[in-house]
Amino acid sequence: MANRPRTTLGRRALLGAGALTTLPARVFAQTAAAARPRMMQGVQSGDVGSDGATLWSRSDRPARMIVEHATTESFAGARRIEGPLALEETGFTSRLRLGALPPGQTIFYRIAYADPAVAGVASEWVQGRFRTPSSAAADVSFVWSADTVGQGWGINPDIGGMTIYETMRSLAPDFFVHCGDTIYADDPLSSEKRLPDGRLWRNLTTEAKSKVAETLDEFRGNHLYNFLDANLCRFNAEVPMIALWDDHDVVDNWYREKRLDADPRYREKEVGVLARHAERAFREFVPLADGLDGPMRLYRKFSFGPRLDLFRLDMRSFRAPNGSNRQEAADPQTTFLGHQQIAWLKQALKGSTATWKIIAADMPLGLVVYDDWRRKSGFEAVANADDGAPLGRELEIAGLLAFIKREAIRNVHWVTADVHYPATHRYDPTRAAFQDFTPFYEFVSGPLCAGGFGPNALDGTFGPQVVFQKVPPAGRFDLSPLEGSCHFGHVKIDGQSAVMTVSHRDAGGKVIHSLDLVPS
Repeated sequence: MANRPRTTLGRRALLGAGALTTLPARVFAQTAAAARPRMMQGVQSGDVGSDGATLWSRSDRPARMIVEHATTESFAGARRIEGPLALEETGFTSRLRLGALPPGQTIFYRIAYADPAVAGVASEWVQGRFRTPSSAAADVSFVWSADTVGQGWGINPDIGGMTIYETMRSLAPDFFVHCGDTIYADDPLSSEKRLPDGRLWRNLTTEAKSKVAETLDEFRGNHLYNFLDANLCRFNAEVPMIALWDDHDVVDNWYREKRLDADPRYREKEVGVLARHAERAFREFVPLADGLDGPMRLYRKFSFGPRLDLFRLDMRSFRAPNGSNRQEAADPQTTFLGHQQIAWLKQALKGSTATWKIIAADMPLGLVVYDDWRRKSGFEAVANADDGAPLGRELEIAGLLAFIKREAIRNVHWVTADVHYPATHRYDPTRAAFQDFTPFYEFVSGPLCAGGFGPNALDGTFGPQVVFQKVPPAGRFDLSPLEGSCHFGHVKIDGQSAVMTVSHRDAGGKVIHSLDLVPS
């Protein structure tokens, strides 16, 4: 078997049927390629932590997932697991959760699919790897960003595709936090898009990306489009992903009660229906710890040894409708994270013994994000453009920040995205209308492959101050990737000193801002 991770790409229709069976033979029969299952989306791992990791892949037809994993690249002493069936009802995807893994080890894995109709016939192996967290105070690093294939900027073969993924892979991070907009379901692609200076951007196109997503298959097709990029597939095979979802995973600025009566692109007007399809596709194509059954519970703690705990939030599933966001007291209309998620987060932070506690969110706390940008009305995020005492959704965040201070929980900071430009904000109670909290930083990054925007206005309720930001030139918006719109963030924690270095980087990996934080 090849020692390096191998990824196979394809653009053919996804077809197949057959009766179900298992794979009895360890050595796969050598048959004609067309008769064997194919893995056109490669492999990926995700939701990695001290309790295990999820392995994911996809067949092109009904087939059974076969996994081998070992701590050596030669696969000496590998453990072999017969996994679940990949069926049409799961979009031909499957996943397997590995537990009881040795700490501080590189885990090499390979996945194949057994033909359900012919014994001994299977796909070729496709290989990947990830590293388990150390139980000692070791170095740990991760990258984060968001916004894949937005504003009509898709996979451009002229520039080698989404090369930002190759840049991130070259840093060999322990994991990747995708802060949402894993797809742009509401943003079809045309074959070309012209820049203001006359240059032409060319896109790979597919049928699923020719219109807004309304059906489950169309949402699946949006996810499948991203796998056409070889950079992304190589990255997936080597860097485990911890993924959030945001608005464009469904439709711009969505909440479940929203209707699209004024949008002629949509035949399906109920966003609640779109959200159900989008959630199903997201769960099928993202390597989450939980399976496909029951309500989705994204919020979760991931432990990476004594130096780092990461807390993933869900800012979409539980929110009340976007509105004025100016209520003076908490009520059902001020719900954002929701009571259950807030209660979980408080206790998870309180119970954490890690040096650094990083909260991963899909939206910033202090940047004003309007629900309707043209009219500057309604609010999509937490901030409400009122610099005074907490109102509306800010009440939840105020309660959380006060709890962190009261319980003396130290070294809590946030990573986030959504606004399509990189920034570092310091939240300072001495500058704030609400002062019952400990100072903290919020690091914003993105986009991965989408238009560049900003800057957004700051809301003074929690006293944010711009330490760094990089935005398009005055008067410009929807900046192209060719003009430098794409960014990611990198975090490295030194195992010995515990110093955390947070850097903002452009698509080529150049550091455009860096900050060292010493734990208190």
